Amino acid sequence: MAEPRHAVVTGVSSGIGAAIAARLLDEGWRITGISRTAPAHPVTRLRWIPGDLSRPETLPEVLAPVSGVDAIVHAAGVQRSARLGELDPEDGSLMWRIHVQAAGVLVDTLVDRVADGGRVVLVGSRTMTGVPGKSQYAATKAALPALARSWAAELAPRAVTVNVVAPGPTDTPMLRDPGRSRTPPVMPPLGRLVRPAEVAGLTSFLLGPEGGAVTGQTLVMCAGASL
Repeated sequence: MAEPRHAVVTGVSSGIGAAIAARLLDEGWRITGISRTAPAHPVTRLRWIPGDLSRPETLPEVLAPVSGVDAIVHAAGVQRSARLGELDPEDGSLMWRIHVQAAGVLVDTLVDRVADGGRVVLVGSRTMTGVPGKSQYAATKAALPALARSWAAELAPRAVTVNVVAPGPTDTPMLRDPGRSRTPPVMPPLGRLVRPAEVAGLTSFLLGPEGGAVTGQTLVMCAGASL
């Protein structure tokens, strides 16, 4: 019997990261999950390693025991919002560290442990194109397609794909985070929020055999918010 494929997933304790981990587990993957908080319930084939993505310099040590990687999914995230005149440099730094620097350290540390033909998915945001009151958050998410396209070109000779999944307003605890209360979510044209399971489904496609020819791309799932 073949060994289960192995994915490293950040942000597994809640929201999109938890949904992606659950989907991959259902599909038979083995998961190494990295987050500050443990998943709510112990799950077979999910090994949780405590790690603080806001301190990316600690990740090489956190990732030391990880080997035999088939996929990396960076889903950890946080949102802080404010308009010009009220921007908090610490909030901007926090989001940059979690979304961008942690992605760089994560993939840089694991790249030689990723099997040829492997996959990398960064969870971005439709907000990357710019939204009033979310400039700092948007800037960090806008950096992810640049990372993905650069890495995709570098890793193409190994048939390792790198893509960004960019959801619009998604029904996760982040929507209720007081740190983004000044920019409440706007209901998309489809009349509902994106479901975490839908983001997980798109991620699963990119990690699966049918996604092997998609690389360096940003796939937006926004329930029509970008129309």
